[in-house]
Amino acid sequence: MIEKFIAIYVFIDDLLKEIGHKEPATRNASDSEIITVALIAAKYFHGNIDHAISFAKSTKLCPGMLGKSRFNRRIHSIFELIIDLFSNIAEVIKRLNISSEYSIDSFPIATCENVRICRSRLIKGEQYRGYKPSMRKYFYGFSVQIIATIDGIPVEFALLPGCYHDIDGMKNMYFNIPENSILYGDSAYTDYNCEDIYYEAESIKLMIARKSNTKRPHKAWENFLIANSRNRVETTFSQISSMFPKRIHAVTVNGFLMKVILFIFVFTIDEKFL
Repeated sequence: MIEKFIAIYVFIDDLLKEIGHKEPATRNASDSEIITVALIAAKYFHGNIDHAISFAKSTKLCPGMLGKSRFNRRIHSIFELIIDLFSNIAEVIKRLNISSEYSIDSFPIATCENVRICRSRLIKGEQYRGYKPSMRKYFYGFSVQIIATIDGIPVEFALLPGCYHDIDGMKNMYFNIPENSILYGDSAYTDYNCEDIYYEAESIKLMIARKSNTKRPHKAWENFLIANSRNRVETTFSQISSMFPKRIHAVTVNGFLMKVILFIFVFTIDEKFL
């Protein structure tokens, strides 16, 4: 774990220097250290910041690490920086993805069990009630839309209220993938108009699994490619979900979303760069 901590720190620190990030020299803990501890918490401690801080202090890797309260205020203050770092990493991954093939899919993250919805204090509202047909599962929380490379590395994500259908979720993404790319998806993303628009505007070909009553059937080899790509992105979801605790603890919505983003972030850099 110590070697992984050092590797993540060096990676994040070099990336911050590359984008020209500046911060006061008098700080006891740099932004690189703060982000590294947050990523280590996601990777090894199921998002428990307190345990990650104790590890950083006890191993003397970050002897000046902040206490839990100050750490939380600091990590929230650099939330946008973390998103920016992920975007920069995603651009590198997309340039390395020579095949220009991607997959899109979603998975649900519940903030509480269904029987406790009426007592939920973190979020409230019918917009958070969702249903995942492939899992045959109702949930109360958020739907995470992810675009990943063909080998399952996330390059774009969106966290939306659970009521969003997959096709609506796709329409709310930046969709910042290169021209002439191929994007695979399951039948929940069926929208012939979208397929035509993306192809005409960006030369992005949407290869969406077809339903039995489709008006645009695929050939057998196309169905095979779509099914194979979906299997890999579903494996990615399983690997990310394995880092989750039984219940993601957070006292604010932004804190909850940040933890989810950190899980995606650390999975991406660990799989691709470390």
